[in-house]
Amino acid sequence: MNKIERNRLNIRRFMDCINTNDKVLAEELISPTAEFASLVSKGKLYGGAGYLSVVDFMRRSFSDIHWEIVDTAVEDDKVAVSWICSGTHDGNFMGLAPTGRKFSFSCMNFYYFDEDGKIINDVAAKGLIGLFEALGLVGAPQLK
Repeated sequence: MNKIERNRLNIRRFMDCINTNDKVLAEELISPTAEFASLVSKGKLYGGAGYLSVVDFMRRSFSDIHWEIVDTAVEDDKVAVSWICSGTHDGNFMGLAPTGRKFSFSCMNFYYFDEDGKIINDVAAKGLIGLFEALGLVGAPQLK
């Protein structure tokens, strides 16, 4: 299997990992030195356990949260993924009490892989919300 096929397969396995909160699979797919930042963490997060800590946070707010790959573009050491994320707001989310509302939205991430096929970086694309933030039309919620 070449590098592109391996990374395409690993991103599918990564989807399974985050949807099942599989810690063993996270350690297998994410480099222990991979560094992640999140609005919900006070500092940097590392490796599979760090990545899944963000997934755990999301599950506390949206117990049925689910990610589905819509499309991928694979090039050597990176994979661009178009996702559909869906769930129900049934837990406290950054100070917002549960509304019971169901949601579904699209998002895009770029994943970078090392020579061993492990994820070393995840960059989320902001899309139009980035323009709205730059113009001061919306802002990130204040953490309490």
